[in-house]
Amino acid sequence: MRTEKDKLGEMELDDNVLYGIQTARAAQNFALHYGKTKMNLIRAIVLVKKAAALTYIKIGIGNKDVYPAIVSACDSLLAGGANEAFITDALQGGAGTSTNMNVNEVIANLALKELNYACGRYDIIHPLDDVNRGQSTNDVYPTALRIAAVQLLRTLSENCAKLQQELQQKENAFDEIKKLGRTELMDAVPVTLGQEFGAYAQAIARDRWRLYKVEERLRQVNLGGTAVGSGDNTDKKYRYKVIEELRDLTGIGLAAAEYPMDITQNNDVFVEVSGLLKALAVNLMKIANDLRLMNSGPKGGFGEISLESLQLGSTIMPGKINPVIPEMVMQVSMKVIANDTAITLAAAHGEFELNSFMPLIADSLLENLELLTAATELFRTKCISSLQPNIARCQELLDSSYAFATAYTPELGYDKVAAIIDESAGDTELAKKLLKE
Repeated sequence: MRTEKDKLGEMELDDNVLYGIQTARAAQNFALHYGKTKMNLIRAIVLVKKAAALTYIKIGIGNKDVYPAIVSACDSLLAGGANEAFITDALQGGAGTSTNMNVNEVIANLALKELNYACGRYDIIHPLDDVNRGQSTNDVYPTALRIAAVQLLRTLSENCAKLQQELQQKENAFDEIKKLGRTELMDAVPVTLGQEFGAYAQAIARDRWRLYKVEERLRQVNLGGTAVGSGDNTDKKYRYKVIEELRDLTGIGLAAAEYPMDITQNNDVFVEVSGLLKALAVNLMKIANDLRLMNSGPKGGFGEISLESLQLGSTIMPGKINPVIPEMVMQVSMKVIANDTAITLAAAHGEFELNSFMPLIADSLLENLELLTAATELFRTKCISSLQPNIARCQELLDSSYAFATAYTPELGYDKVAAIIDESAGDTELAKKLLKE
């Protein structure tokens, strides 16, 4: 066992554990058992630390052995090593300080091992003086969140493009299948099944474009601004160089914020991104619910399409098959909308120079991105691509409705057509005859 000390006292840690006393205290204080800080955020923080270490090597600050060892430690973590050492709960007080310290301590101890020192030898490599040199949680954490969000946004945007293309394929394939249109779940005018899927494709196309464009909002970072955005305790050469290094490491066109204090305290950009994710969720929910209704039956519902049978749907009713993928997509959408509310409330509580509730913003935003990325892929591959039209049923419902009657209103007038429909008493053939007369 090793003993680590801080202002609050001492703590015993296993000799080989990679985190330190600050992380251990956080694990005790925030023992919500809700869920750990997301690994894509951790990896983004590690990228920030690596960029800082590379910068210090190039500008000649610090012990010549320390920062190469830190870079090596970061590379090990980015390759997937030591994930178990990141133990902080996603929801924590302190604006993300505990997660930043978790990363600082793990990197410091991995770097110590690289130089053949025991964990906890912070007189050789210190989590704060070396790994966190010239940084603050308040510029590291939001910068890392922007990086993680952009990385996920790119994949989500690609998935939306693929979903749009699949919907467009169905639009073309179903273009000549006539069916009954509905407004407010009531019989309306004739449409084609292809037109309905074309409308879905247009909605997803808008989502794709919005998500692609919003990346621009996330590229401005406050790294180098430290505590409140004013750049206290940083070297000027570091402030200019570190973002260049981070740009090279991530492949993202990151730029220094024109006014870092703004980025440090205001989180409306994350609210904006979340709002666009909510818009996608709304469209996905609408499409998924339409498909549930069109698939309903097989005897007592619309039955206009057939979704792929993926699993048994009941423990009591033999043969029952449920529309499980649309139902899953709708639940994902509901969760995204709920998380958007959490992000909105957290962002609104950024009092003065810092937002204390960044961990909730980060966890909710990244969860939404992860959920939507998976949901759009599953929706496309397990639902949209394999669904089949029931052409005869579409025609049957169309023929048994009064959808044809609207076409006569320009010639006969609304009231006369309505009277003929009433007179026919549900006999659509009689209504057609009367309208033609």
